[in-house]
Amino acid sequence: MLGFMNEEAFIKTEETGKVTFYSRSKQRLWTKGEESGNFLTVKQVLLDCDKDTLLIKAEPAGPTCHTGADTCWSEKNHSDDFLSYLEDIIELRRKSSDETSYVRQLFAKGINKIAQKVGEEATEVIIEAKDNNEELFLGESADLLFHFIVLLRAKNVSLQDVLYVLKQRHSK
Repeated sequence: MLGFMNEEAFIKTEETGKVTFYSRSKQRLWTKGEESGNFLTVKQVLLDCDKDTLLIKAEPAGPTCHTGADTCWSEKNHSDDFLSYLEDIIELRRKSSDETSYVRQLFAKGINKIAQKVGEEATEVIIEAKDNNEELFLGESADLLFHFIVLLRAKNVSLQDVLYVLKQRHSK
């Protein structure tokens, strides 16, 4: 997306790690996602050669455009990194105040319930692997992966941490 940022908005962006603009229509600072929950988490800030324009690379927690599109230019976000996107959504829902959120409810039940759920889903994957119904197998596999990511977040680790271990093993 494209937005206007004054010095105060830039300082708030730096302090919070969430992209904040100066809304000329609202005449105030506006943090992207403050109403929708679709925050933009800063990954990198670049200054152009003339030092008059910033490029902020950010991780979106949902659609970026006010129309509900991924971007304001009809591009897709996370096309090649959906698992990181899913991990961010799980974390967002973990911290949500929405009492109806399945993820929030699961976290509220604690680590034992989350681990139990991973075990149940793993068992269901094994059962479906023995049959020839690819659709059921894929569905149970998706459930297992989802709940595994929830377990990782409950342990305050990420998929990237797991990938790091796998890469270390691969290099040996």
